[in-house]
Amino acid sequence: MVSSLFSSLLLFTVGVLSGYAPVPAICPNGSLVRPASGLSDKEETYRVARKAVADVNLKAWLTKTNPGFGTDDLPTVALTSSGGGFRALLLGAGVIQGLDGRDSDVSTSGLFQGLTYQAGLSGGAWLLSSFAGNNYPTISDLRDNLWGQAFQDSLLDPEVLLAAEAYIKVVDDILLKDAAGFHTTLTDPWGRLLSYELLEGKDGGVHTTLSSITKLSNFTSHAAPFPVITSLGVKTWLGECLPGPNATTYEFSPYEFGSWDSDVSAFMKTKYLGTSMKHGKPVTTVCTEKYDNLGYILGTSSTLFNELCLSLPPPANSSTSLDNILEEIINHAHEVTTSDEYATYRNPFYEYVSSTATPNVANNVTAQKSLSLVDGGEALQNNPIFPFLQPARNISVIIVNDNSADTSNNFPNGSEILTTYVQSFNHNLTRMPFIPSVETFVSEGLNQRATFFGCNDTSKVTIVYIPNFNFTFASNVPTAQLAYPKNETAAMIANGVEMASQGGNECWGTCLGCALMMKTGQALPDECTSCFENYCYYGS
Repeated sequence: MVSSLFSSLLLFTVGVLSGYAPVPAICPNGSLVRPASGLSDKEETYRVARKAVADVNLKAWLTKTNPGFGTDDLPTVALTSSGGGFRALLLGAGVIQGLDGRDSDVSTSGLFQGLTYQAGLSGGAWLLSSFAGNNYPTISDLRDNLWGQAFQDSLLDPEVLLAAEAYIKVVDDILLKDAAGFHTTLTDPWGRLLSYELLEGKDGGVHTTLSSITKLSNFTSHAAPFPVITSLGVKTWLGECLPGPNATTYEFSPYEFGSWDSDVSAFMKTKYLGTSMKHGKPVTTVCTEKYDNLGYILGTSSTLFNELCLSLPPPANSSTSLDNILEEIINHAHEVTTSDEYATYRNPFYEYVSSTATPNVANNVTAQKSLSLVDGGEALQNNPIFPFLQPARNISVIIVNDNSADTSNNFPNGSEILTTYVQSFNHNLTRMPFIPSVETFVSEGLNQRATFFGCNDTSKVTIVYIPNFNFTFASNVPTAQLAYPKNETAAMIANGVEMASQGGNECWGTCLGCALMMKTGQALPDECTSCFENYCYYGS
């Protein structure tokens, strides 16, 4: 008992010294883990409250856009931001700006205030983390007061990093987390360096955790969509380096971490990630807090270091020199091994049998003491759509902003959303609408303009697909570009605004409203007929 108290005191002291290292905490009353039988009470409470706020704003936007819309019954709308490094972050930010009534004056301005959910993956997770973690400022504010200078003088440039004070602080953070008994990996310094560019506050927002977002004013007032970040699990115990096509999709939200997938089908309270768990209960009376450092979460959603185990060229989001520096940082704590190529989490579901899981005869995820997570887009699903196909969230329309680099010239070609459609069958997600082949996608130009999928099928969600297109700027910037001059940051965001408004098309606002409302049974403007002809994909 004395030894346990001493250890907890030591870990607490280490955590306070670091700001990054996890710290011991008193375990809360009640269970930390639950089966995935629906939404948590807290998310459901937020969802209901946010939907009420969103409905008021969505009605106002629809009425402003076209008075022909009936607005008695309104859909639940979500936005997804794809991966693609800083290209995806900046273009996705422009899309948000083009939807945000506080920050733009285009046909789509005000629709963001009508969203109930928002998800991000990899570069899209950087965007969502910076947006939510800084209490939902405008994109203009982030551009002018944080991103502009930070992206220009990027710490991901080895020459800048080695000369920066932040380098020593990141090394200290890793040493102290390791000393606290938590194995550090390449994702730790990766996430810490990204935080200096994405999060406000001392030492790159080192004290910001994902669960701390619940205390921010725009969250407590339900003024923002509920945020979800995704990542994929790798079955390293089978010798796999990469997530397979049926890899477990994990969700991080301010309230919970877990998966709806049948091999886990359970969720853990985000605030207590890092706690040693067995059978759904803490192993000791001491839990862990601060493992959910937001930098570590956004780093988890974008970590590609596992690709090194295949002896492939370096991951697209980092140079060899940066890889070497990150390895040197980890080497201060311990010798780097292949396990350090993943974001590592103590498995909250270790030997936990969820009442909603499908029993596996062998190699069950729940038999592992730790989870190895990687970039959410590695299995060719670069758009975080799966969370919004879950029936419990009751989402009717998903706006999918795809900034993937599928082609040799770094534009999307539909392959990512097609993979999501194909894999939805293997995950028992029945609400994904039909998506055509890549050949059809490209030949019909669906990768260069907005498209509505799921038209007229009330059993499916409606997807409003908005791909990267170079309206005003050469927006096909390589994913490997890690530094942006201020003028290029501004130009990329401005191009994203054009993507949201479809190049300022005067009919687009009404057509987007038609897509949102087509399955509600409400009155539609006469213009919707031509909108559906122009934007709906009816092939099957």
